[in-house]
Amino acid sequence: MTRPRGCVAAALGVACATALLTAAPVTAAPLRGGGPAAAAADPYFPLSGNQGYDVGHYDLDLDFTPQTHELTAAATISAKAERRLARFALDYSGPPIERIVVDGRAATYRRDDRKLTVVPAEAVAPGQGFTVEVRYRGRPEAIDDPALGLYGWINTDDGAVALNEPDGARSWYPVNDDLSDKATYTFHLTTPTGVTALANGERQGPPLVAAGRTTVTWAMARPMAAYLAMVAIGNFEVNRSLVGGIPNVTAYDPAIDGDDGFLHRTTGQAVEWGAARFGRYPFDSMGGIIDPTEAGYSLETQSRPVYDSPPDEGTIVHETAHQWFGDSVTPRSWQDIWLNEGFATYVEWLWQEEHGGPTAQQTFDGHYATPAADPFWQRETGDPGRDHIFDYDLVYVRGAMTLQALRRTIGDQDFFHLLREWGERHRYGNAQTCDLLRLAEEISHRDLGPLFQAWLYTAAKPSEEAAP
Repeated sequence: MTRPRGCVAAALGVACATALLTAAPVTAAPLRGGGPAAAAADPYFPLSGNQGYDVGHYDLDLDFTPQTHELTAAATISAKAERRLARFALDYSGPPIERIVVDGRAATYRRDDRKLTVVPAEAVAPGQGFTVEVRYRGRPEAIDDPALGLYGWINTDDGAVALNEPDGARSWYPVNDDLSDKATYTFHLTTPTGVTALANGERQGPPLVAAGRTTVTWAMARPMAAYLAMVAIGNFEVNRSLVGGIPNVTAYDPAIDGDDGFLHRTTGQAVEWGAARFGRYPFDSMGGIIDPTEAGYSLETQSRPVYDSPPDEGTIVHETAHQWFGDSVTPRSWQDIWLNEGFATYVEWLWQEEHGGPTAQQTFDGHYATPAADPFWQRETGDPGRDHIFDYDLVYVRGAMTLQALRRTIGDQDFFHLLREWGERHRYGNAQTCDLLRLAEEISHRDLGPLFQAWLYTAAKPSEEAAP
Protein backbone atom coordinates (compact mmCIF):
# COMPACT_ATOMS: atom_id res chain seq x y z
CA MET A 1 0.00 0.00 0.00
CA THR A 2 1.20 3.54 -0.57
CA ARG A 3 2.09 5.85 2.27
CA PRO A 4 -0.43 8.55 3.21
CA ARG A 5 -0.10 11.88 1.42
CA GLY A 6 -0.17 15.32 2.97
CA CYS A 7 2.40 17.51 4.76
CA VAL A 8 4.80 16.50 2.01
CA ALA A 9 6.71 19.76 2.24
CA ALA A 10 7.81 19.05 5.80
CA ALA A 11 8.97 15.55 4.91
CA LEU A 12 11.21 17.09 2.26
CA GLY A 13 12.85 19.41 4.73
CA VAL A 14 10.91 22.62 3.99
CA ALA A 15 10.04 24.59 7.12
CA CYS A 16 7.17 22.69 8.65
CA ALA A 17 5.37 25.84 9.67
CA THR A 18 4.49 26.49 6.04
CA ALA A 19 3.39 22.93 5.42
CA LEU A 20 1.33 22.91 8.59
CA LEU A 21 -0.84 25.72 7.28
CA THR A 22 -1.12 24.67 3.63
CA ALA A 23 -1.02 20.88 3.28
CA ALA A 24 -4.06 18.77 2.49
CA PRO A 25 -5.65 16.59 5.21
CA VAL A 26 -3.75 13.46 6.19
CA THR A 27 -5.41 10.09 6.31
CA ALA A 28 -4.78 7.73 9.20
CA ALA A 29 -1.58 5.70 8.97
CA PRO A 30 -1.95 2.11 7.76
CA LEU A 31 -1.27 -0.86 10.00
CA ARG A 32 1.43 -2.09 7.64
CA GLY A 33 4.32 -0.09 6.33
CA GLY A 34 3.68 2.56 3.75
CA GLY A 35 4.74 1.82 0.19
CA PRO A 36 8.16 3.24 -0.66
CA ALA A 37 7.10 3.62 -4.31
CA ALA A 38 5.52 6.98 -3.57
CA ALA A 39 8.07 8.06 -1.00
CA ALA A 40 10.65 10.78 -1.19
CA ALA A 41 14.08 9.97 0.19
CA ASP A 42 14.62 10.77 3.84
CA PRO A 43 16.19 14.26 3.97
CA TYR A 44 18.80 13.15 6.50
CA PHE A 45 19.50 9.65 5.15
CA PRO A 46 18.79 9.87 1.41
CA LEU A 47 20.64 6.61 0.67
CA SER A 48 18.34 4.60 2.96
CA GLY A 49 15.16 2.99 1.68
CA ASN A 50 14.15 1.73 -1.73
CA GLN A 51 11.17 2.22 -3.99
CA GLY A 52 8.85 -0.12 -5.83
CA TYR A 53 7.81 -2.67 -3.21
CA ASP A 54 6.41 -3.06 0.29
CA VAL A 55 7.98 -5.60 2.67
CA GLY A 56 5.54 -7.58 4.79
CA HIS A 57 7.87 -9.91 6.69
CA TYR A 58 11.54 -10.68 7.37
CA ASP A 59 12.55 -14.22 8.32
CA LEU A 60 16.13 -14.10 9.61
CA ASP A 61 18.03 -17.37 10.14
CA LEU A 62 21.23 -16.43 11.98
CA ASP A 63 23.88 -18.95 13.04
CA PHE A 64 26.49 -17.13 15.15
CA THR A 65 29.64 -18.29 16.92
CA PRO A 66 30.70 -15.86 19.67
CA GLN A 67 34.31 -17.09 19.83
CA THR A 68 35.01 -16.09 16.22
CA HIS A 69 32.13 -13.63 15.66
CA GLU A 70 31.35 -15.53 12.46
CA LEU A 71 27.80 -15.38 11.13
CA THR A 72 26.18 -17.76 8.66
CA ALA A 73 22.81 -16.38 7.68
CA ALA A 74 19.80 -16.57 5.39
CA ALA A 75 17.40 -13.65 5.16
CA THR A 76 14.04 -14.39 3.55
CA ILE A 77 12.08 -11.27 2.63
CA SER A 78 8.39 -11.44 1.72
CA ALA A 79 7.22 -8.37 -0.20
CA LYS A 80 4.65 -7.08 -2.67
CA ALA A 81 5.57 -5.26 -5.87
CA GLU A 82 4.03 -1.84 -6.33
CA ARG A 83 5.19 -1.60 -9.93
CA ARG A 84 6.90 -3.88 -12.44
CA LEU A 85 10.26 -4.85 -10.99
CA ALA A 86 12.90 -5.90 -13.51
CA ARG A 87 15.34 -5.11 -10.71
CA PHE A 88 15.09 -3.79 -7.17
CA ALA A 89 17.41 -2.65 -4.43
CA LEU A 90 17.96 -3.47 -0.77
CA ASP A 91 20.08 -1.72 1.86
CA TYR A 92 22.99 -3.97 2.78
CA SER A 93 26.60 -3.54 3.86
CA GLY A 94 27.06 -6.84 5.68
CA PRO A 95 29.17 -9.97 5.11
CA PRO A 96 29.84 -11.49 1.66
CA ILE A 97 26.84 -12.91 -0.19
CA GLU A 98 26.80 -16.54 -1.29
CA ARG A 99 23.62 -16.57 -3.36
CA ILE A 100 20.28 -14.85 -3.94
CA VAL A 101 17.06 -16.56 -4.98
CA VAL A 102 13.84 -14.78 -6.00
CA ASP A 103 10.69 -16.91 -6.00
CA GLY A 104 12.77 -20.08 -6.08
CA ARG A 105 14.96 -19.07 -9.02
CA ALA A 106 18.57 -17.88 -8.88
CA ALA A 107 18.96 -14.14 -9.32
CA THR A 108 21.93 -12.02 -10.29
CA TYR A 109 23.01 -9.14 -8.11
CA ARG A 110 25.44 -6.28 -7.71
CA ARG A 111 26.82 -4.72 -4.54
CA ASP A 112 27.72 -1.05 -4.44
CA ASP A 113 28.84 0.16 -1.03
CA ARG A 114 25.59 0.06 1.00
CA LYS A 115 23.21 -0.96 -1.80
CA LEU A 116 22.40 -4.44 -3.04
CA THR A 117 20.74 -4.48 -6.49
CA VAL A 118 18.91 -7.71 -7.34
CA VAL A 119 17.91 -8.78 -10.86
CA PRO A 120 15.35 -11.62 -10.73
CA ALA A 121 15.25 -14.25 -13.47
CA GLU A 122 11.82 -12.90 -14.39
CA ALA A 123 10.46 -9.44 -13.68
CA VAL A 124 7.96 -9.22 -10.83
CA ALA A 125 4.55 -7.98 -11.98
CA PRO A 126 2.77 -5.04 -10.29
CA GLY A 127 0.71 -6.19 -7.32
CA GLN A 128 2.47 -9.55 -7.17
CA GLY A 129 3.84 -10.94 -3.95
CA PHE A 130 7.39 -12.23 -4.15
CA THR A 131 10.05 -13.76 -1.90
CA VAL A 132 13.75 -12.98 -1.83
CA GLU A 133 16.24 -15.28 -0.09
CA VAL A 134 19.74 -13.93 0.53
CA ARG A 135 22.41 -16.24 1.92
CA TYR A 136 25.57 -14.70 3.32
CA ARG A 137 28.50 -15.58 5.56
CA GLY A 138 31.23 -13.69 7.37
CA ARG A 139 31.90 -11.36 10.27
CA PRO A 140 29.46 -8.44 10.57
CA GLU A 141 30.95 -5.19 11.78
CA ALA A 142 29.47 -2.12 13.43
CA ILE A 143 29.11 1.25 11.77
CA ASP A 144 31.21 3.93 13.46
CA ASP A 145 29.95 7.37 12.45
CA PRO A 146 31.82 10.46 13.72
CA ALA A 147 28.56 12.25 14.54
CA LEU A 148 26.22 9.38 15.40
CA GLY A 149 28.57 7.01 17.22
CA LEU A 150 28.76 3.21 17.12
CA TYR A 151 25.72 1.28 15.93
CA GLY A 152 24.56 -1.70 13.86
CA TRP A 153 25.97 -5.16 14.62
CA ILE A 154 28.29 -4.71 17.61
CA ASN A 155 30.50 -7.65 18.52
CA THR A 156 31.08 -8.13 22.26
CA ASP A 157 33.46 -10.25 24.32
CA ASP A 158 30.87 -13.01 24.71
CA GLY A 159 28.66 -12.50 21.64
CA ALA A 160 27.03 -9.59 19.89
CA VAL A 161 24.17 -7.12 20.10
CA ALA A 162 22.43 -5.34 17.21
CA LEU A 163 21.50 -1.68 17.84
CA ASN A 164 20.38 -0.23 14.53
CA GLU A 165 19.40 3.40 15.07
CA PRO A 166 19.41 5.17 12.70
CA ASP A 167 20.40 3.04 9.66
CA GLY A 168 22.45 0.14 11.04
CA ALA A 169 20.19 -2.79 10.11
CA ARG A 170 22.06 -3.02 6.79
CA SER A 171 25.18 -4.12 8.69
CA TRP A 172 23.67 -7.55 9.42
CA TYR A 173 20.75 -8.24 7.09
CA PRO A 174 19.38 -7.03 3.73
CA VAL A 175 16.56 -4.59 4.41
CA ASN A 176 14.35 -1.90 2.98
CA ASP A 177 15.39 0.68 5.54
CA ASP A 178 12.54 3.11 4.98
CA LEU A 179 10.91 4.25 8.24
CA SER A 180 7.46 3.79 6.72
CA ASP A 181 8.04 0.28 5.40
CA LYS A 182 7.38 -1.47 8.68
CA ALA A 183 7.22 -5.27 8.69
CA THR A 184 6.84 -8.24 11.01
CA TYR A 185 9.86 -10.39 11.90
CA THR A 186 10.88 -13.94 12.77
CA PHE A 187 14.36 -14.62 14.18
CA HIS A 188 15.88 -18.12 14.22
CA LEU A 189 19.04 -17.76 16.33
CA THR A 190 21.54 -20.63 16.44
CA THR A 191 24.51 -20.53 18.83
CA PRO A 192 26.75 -22.97 20.68
CA THR A 193 24.72 -24.68 23.41
CA GLY A 194 24.98 -22.71 26.63
CA VAL A 195 24.91 -19.31 24.93
CA THR A 196 21.73 -17.25 25.31
CA ALA A 197 20.11 -15.61 22.27
CA LEU A 198 17.32 -13.03 22.53
CA ALA A 199 15.42 -10.84 20.07
CA ASN A 200 12.31 -8.70 19.76
CA GLY A 201 8.93 -10.18 20.54
CA GLU A 202 8.08 -13.57 21.97
CA ARG A 203 9.93 -16.89 22.00
CA GLN A 204 8.27 -19.52 19.84
CA GLY A 205 8.34 -23.00 21.36
CA PRO A 206 11.22 -24.68 23.17
CA PRO A 207 14.85 -24.44 22.05
CA LEU A 208 16.06 -27.06 19.56
CA VAL A 209 19.38 -28.73 20.42
CA ALA A 210 21.49 -30.69 17.92
CA ALA A 211 25.21 -31.37 17.52
CA GLY A 212 26.23 -29.01 20.29
CA ARG A 213 24.24 -26.05 18.98
CA THR A 214 20.94 -24.60 20.11
CA THR A 215 18.34 -22.77 18.01
CA VAL A 216 15.74 -20.47 19.53
CA THR A 217 13.02 -18.70 17.58
CA TRP A 218 11.60 -15.28 18.41
CA ALA A 219 8.79 -13.50 16.58
CA MET A 220 7.68 -9.87 16.45
CA ALA A 221 4.08 -9.99 15.23
CA ARG A 222 3.55 -6.21 15.23
CA PRO A 223 4.92 -4.04 12.41
CA MET A 224 8.41 -2.77 13.22
CA ALA A 225 10.75 -0.22 11.67
CA ALA A 226 14.16 -1.68 10.82
CA TYR A 227 16.04 0.51 13.29
CA LEU A 228 14.12 -1.15 16.13
CA ALA A 229 15.06 -4.75 15.25
CA MET A 230 17.37 -6.35 17.79
CA VAL A 231 19.28 -9.50 18.65
CA ALA A 232 21.44 -9.99 21.73
CA ILE A 233 23.72 -13.02 21.98
CA GLY A 234 25.98 -13.87 24.91
CA ASN A 235 25.97 -14.90 28.55
CA PHE A 236 22.76 -13.71 30.20
CA GLU A 237 20.68 -14.38 33.26
CA VAL A 238 17.01 -14.22 32.18
CA ASN A 239 14.00 -13.24 34.31
CA ARG A 240 10.42 -13.94 33.25
CA SER A 241 7.06 -12.99 34.74
CA LEU A 242 3.61 -11.74 33.75
CA VAL A 243 2.52 -8.13 34.19
CA GLY A 244 -1.19 -7.70 33.63
CA GLY A 245 -1.14 -10.90 31.57
CA ILE A 246 1.73 -9.64 29.35
CA PRO A 247 5.06 -11.52 29.45
CA ASN A 248 7.93 -9.50 30.93
CA VAL A 249 11.32 -10.84 29.80
CA THR A 250 14.48 -9.17 31.05
CA ALA A 251 18.09 -10.28 30.89
CA TYR A 252 21.45 -9.07 32.15
CA ASP A 253 25.06 -10.01 31.63
CA PRO A 254 26.30 -11.63 34.87
CA ALA A 255 29.68 -9.98 34.29
CA ILE A 256 27.97 -6.84 35.55
CA ASP A 257 27.77 -6.54 39.33
CA GLY A 258 24.47 -8.35 39.78
CA ASP A 259 20.91 -7.26 39.11
CA ASP A 260 18.50 -7.27 42.03
CA GLY A 261 15.50 -7.32 39.73
CA PHE A 262 15.31 -3.54 39.50
CA LEU A 263 15.08 -3.54 35.70
CA HIS A 264 12.46 -6.29 35.76
CA ARG A 265 10.27 -4.63 38.39
CA THR A 266 10.57 -1.09 37.09
CA THR A 267 9.82 -2.12 33.52
CA GLY A 268 6.57 -3.72 34.64
CA GLN A 269 5.66 -0.68 36.73
CA ALA A 270 6.43 1.71 33.85
CA VAL A 271 4.30 -0.31 31.42
CA GLU A 272 1.30 -0.39 33.77
CA TRP A 273 1.66 3.32 34.56
CA GLY A 274 2.03 4.20 30.88
CA ALA A 275 -0.95 2.13 29.79
CA ALA A 276 -3.16 4.03 32.25
CA ARG A 277 -2.13 7.34 30.65
CA PHE A 278 -1.34 6.68 27.00
CA GLY A 279 -3.60 3.74 26.16
CA ARG A 280 -3.00 0.03 26.12
CA TYR A 281 0.55 -1.22 25.80
CA PRO A 282 1.09 -1.74 22.06
CA PHE A 283 3.07 -5.00 22.04
CA ASP A 284 2.64 -8.59 23.16
CA SER A 285 5.58 -8.66 25.58
CA MET A 286 7.84 -6.23 27.41
CA GLY A 287 11.25 -6.34 29.00
CA GLY A 288 14.83 -5.18 28.64
CA ILE A 289 18.41 -6.38 28.25
CA ILE A 290 21.52 -5.12 30.03
CA ASP A 291 24.58 -5.85 27.90
CA PRO A 292 27.74 -3.73 28.10
CA THR A 293 29.04 -2.65 24.70
CA GLU A 294 31.32 0.05 23.40
CA ALA A 295 28.26 2.00 22.23
CA GLY A 296 27.61 3.70 25.56
CA TYR A 297 23.85 4.28 25.22
CA SER A 298 20.45 2.66 25.68
CA LEU A 299 18.07 2.01 22.79
CA GLU A 300 14.30 1.48 22.68
CA THR A 301 14.40 -1.68 20.55
CA GLN A 302 10.81 -2.79 20.04
CA SER A 303 9.26 -4.55 23.06
CA ARG A 304 12.68 -5.10 24.68
CA PRO A 305 15.05 -2.12 25.06
CA VAL A 306 18.79 -2.66 25.38
CA TYR A 307 20.78 -0.90 28.11
CA ASP A 308 24.56 -0.53 27.95
CA SER A 309 24.81 -0.50 31.75
CA PRO A 310 22.41 -0.95 34.68
CA PRO A 311 19.80 1.79 34.09
CA ASP A 312 18.29 4.13 36.61
CA GLU A 313 14.54 4.62 36.97
CA GLY A 314 14.37 7.57 34.60
CA THR A 315 16.15 5.70 31.81
CA ILE A 316 13.79 2.73 32.11
CA VAL A 317 10.78 5.05 32.04
CA HIS A 318 12.22 6.83 28.99
CA GLU A 319 12.85 3.65 26.97
CA THR A 320 9.51 2.19 28.00
CA ALA A 321 7.74 5.38 26.89
CA HIS A 322 9.25 4.88 23.45
CA GLN A 323 7.15 1.74 23.03
CA TRP A 324 4.22 4.13 22.49
CA PHE A 325 6.16 7.12 21.17
CA GLY A 326 8.62 6.02 18.49
CA ASP A 327 8.08 2.27 18.25
CA SER A 328 4.33 1.88 17.77
CA VAL A 329 4.01 5.39 16.32
CA THR A 330 7.15 6.06 14.28
CA PRO A 331 8.16 9.27 12.52
CA ARG A 332 8.02 9.28 8.73
CA SER A 333 11.44 10.89 8.56
CA TRP A 334 14.39 11.40 10.88
CA GLN A 335 13.78 15.15 10.73
CA ASP A 336 10.91 14.54 13.17
CA ILE A 337 12.95 12.61 15.74
CA TRP A 338 11.71 15.00 18.41
CA LEU A 339 8.43 13.06 18.22
CA ASN A 340 10.42 10.14 19.68
CA GLU A 341 12.83 11.78 22.07
CA GLY A 342 10.83 14.81 23.12
CA PHE A 343 7.85 12.62 24.01
CA ALA A 344 9.95 10.05 25.91
CA THR A 345 11.74 12.80 27.82
CA TYR A 346 8.43 14.44 28.67
CA VAL A 347 7.13 11.11 29.97
CA GLU A 348 10.12 11.14 32.35
CA TRP A 349 8.94 14.57 33.55
CA LEU A 350 5.41 13.24 34.06
CA TRP A 351 6.75 10.25 36.00
CA GLN A 352 8.72 12.58 38.28
CA GLU A 353 5.65 14.79 38.71
CA GLU A 354 3.61 11.83 39.92
CA HIS A 355 6.35 10.17 41.99
CA GLY A 356 7.41 12.89 44.40
CA GLY A 357 9.70 14.85 42.10
CA PRO A 358 9.40 18.28 40.48
CA THR A 359 6.37 19.07 38.38
CA ALA A 360 6.78 19.15 34.61
CA GLN A 361 6.31 22.93 34.81
CA GLN A 362 9.12 23.26 37.35
CA THR A 363 11.41 21.21 35.11
CA PHE A 364 10.38 23.37 32.16
CA ASP A 365 11.06 26.56 34.13
CA GLY A 366 14.55 25.41 34.99
CA HIS A 367 15.41 24.94 31.31
CA TYR A 368 13.60 28.08 30.18
CA ALA A 369 15.86 30.12 32.46
CA THR A 370 18.74 29.37 30.05
CA PRO A 371 19.84 32.75 28.60
CA ALA A 372 18.68 33.54 25.08
CA ALA A 373 22.28 33.79 23.82
CA ASP A 374 23.11 30.26 24.98
CA PRO A 375 23.73 27.63 22.25
CA PHE A 376 20.80 25.75 23.83
CA TRP A 377 18.46 27.86 21.67
CA GLN A 378 20.48 28.18 18.49
CA ARG A 379 19.05 25.35 16.34
CA GLU A 380 15.55 24.21 15.29
CA THR A 381 14.19 21.28 17.29
CA GLY A 382 11.85 20.31 14.43
CA ASP A 383 14.74 20.22 11.95
CA PRO A 384 17.92 19.54 13.94
CA GLY A 385 20.08 18.34 11.05
CA ARG A 386 21.43 14.87 10.38
CA ASP A 387 24.42 15.14 12.74
CA HIS A 388 22.32 16.49 15.62
CA ILE A 389 19.46 13.98 15.82
CA PHE A 390 20.78 12.75 19.19
CA ASP A 391 21.56 16.20 20.60
CA TYR A 392 20.13 15.99 24.12
CA ASP A 393 19.37 19.67 24.72
CA LEU A 394 18.12 20.37 21.20
CA VAL A 395 15.96 17.30 20.56
CA TYR A 396 15.20 15.67 23.92
CA VAL A 397 14.86 18.61 26.30
CA ARG A 398 13.49 21.22 23.92
CA GLY A 399 11.15 18.59 22.46
CA ALA A 400 9.80 17.97 25.96
CA MET A 401 9.52 21.72 26.54
CA THR A 402 7.40 21.97 23.40
CA LEU A 403 4.97 19.46 24.87
CA GLN A 404 4.79 21.32 28.19
CA ALA A 405 4.10 24.55 26.30
CA LEU A 406 1.34 22.73 24.44
CA ARG A 407 -0.07 21.29 27.67
CA ARG A 408 -0.31 24.69 29.32
CA THR A 409 -1.86 26.19 26.20
CA ILE A 410 -4.64 23.63 25.66
CA GLY A 411 -5.11 22.46 29.27
CA ASP A 412 -4.63 19.10 30.95
CA GLN A 413 -7.88 17.54 29.77
CA ASP A 414 -7.20 18.12 26.08
CA PHE A 415 -3.48 17.42 26.43
CA PHE A 416 -3.87 13.98 27.97
CA HIS A 417 -6.65 13.22 25.50
CA LEU A 418 -4.12 14.11 22.80
CA LEU A 419 -1.48 11.72 24.16
CA ARG A 420 -3.94 8.80 24.11
CA GLU A 421 -5.45 9.67 20.76
CA TRP A 422 -2.01 10.06 19.16
CA GLY A 423 -1.16 6.47 20.01
CA GLU A 424 -4.53 5.09 19.00
CA ARG A 425 -4.87 6.97 15.73
CA HIS A 426 -1.40 6.08 14.42
CA ARG A 427 -0.86 2.71 16.15
CA TYR A 428 1.69 0.55 14.25
CA GLY A 429 2.04 3.27 11.64
CA ASN A 430 3.92 6.49 10.96
CA ALA A 431 3.20 10.14 11.61
CA GLN A 432 4.90 13.50 11.57
CA THR A 433 4.76 16.88 13.26
CA CYS A 434 2.05 18.10 10.91
CA ASP A 435 -0.18 15.24 12.07
CA LEU A 436 0.40 16.16 15.71
CA LEU A 437 -0.52 19.79 15.07
CA ARG A 438 -3.71 18.84 13.25
CA LEU A 439 -4.75 16.44 16.00
CA ALA A 440 -4.00 18.98 18.74
CA GLU A 441 -6.06 21.61 16.89
CA GLU A 442 -8.87 19.12 16.32
CA ILE A 443 -9.05 18.29 20.02
CA SER A 444 -8.52 21.79 21.43
CA HIS A 445 -10.28 23.87 18.74
CA ARG A 446 -7.34 26.29 18.85
CA ASP A 447 -4.96 27.69 16.27
CA LEU A 448 -1.66 26.17 17.38
CA GLY A 449 0.48 26.92 14.34
CA PRO A 450 2.26 29.88 16.01
CA LEU A 451 3.14 27.75 19.06
CA PHE A 452 4.64 25.00 16.90
CA GLN A 453 6.48 27.62 14.84
CA ALA A 454 7.99 29.23 17.93
CA TRP A 455 9.05 26.04 19.66
CA LEU A 456 10.05 23.79 16.77
CA TYR A 457 10.99 25.90 13.77
CA THR A 458 12.67 28.97 15.25
CA ALA A 459 16.36 28.93 16.18
CA ALA A 460 15.83 31.31 19.08
CA LYS A 461 14.39 31.33 22.58
CA PRO A 462 10.60 31.61 22.42
CA SER A 463 9.21 34.82 23.87
CA GLU A 464 7.49 35.05 27.22
CA GLU A 465 4.18 35.06 25.33
CA ALA A 466 5.05 31.74 23.68
CA ALA A 467 6.14 30.19 26.98
CA PRO A 468 3.51 28.79 29.36
